[in-house]
Amino acid sequence: MLQILKANSEDAEAILALQRLAYQSEARLYNDWTLPALTQTLASLQKEFNESVVLKILQHDYLIGSVRAKLIDSICHIGRLIVAPHYQRQGIGSSLLKAIEGECAHCEKYVLFTGSLSIANIRLYQHHGYTITHQQVLSPTVELTFLEKPNQRT
Repeated sequence: MLQILKANSEDAEAILALQRLAYQSEARLYNDWTLPALTQTLASLQKEFNESVVLKILQHDYLIGSVRAKLIDSICHIGRLIVAPHYQRQGIGSSLLKAIEGECAHCEKYVLFTGSLSIANIRLYQHHGYTITHQQVLSPTVELTFLEKPNQRT
């Protein structure tokens, strides 16, 4: 049974461990083990709990995914949508995306980014109504693709 709940700072260590596991495939794709998601500190993540909404998804009390969002000037910035590798491609990412959008139901639009080579991620976001707005170089090996979606609920 899947449960999507608000996470709290007590979940930070488990979320960070899952984040590092989930982003290994991205690191291999880009041959870059210095991606911000892999180098984030526990203190940095704990600070995000004060500034953002952090959701977690559990299956039988086992953490299998997480996502966070921060509302800035009526724009919902979604980040770090992660799903444990063995649970990917089962609709869990879609469930987390819908849940975090619901947490920011009064925003004007949603924005997020992913690596430009992360075709499955881009396809997931486009499936949920996001459109590519621009790209930005993060490092010599990584280019980011930014996507956004107007909030149809407002």
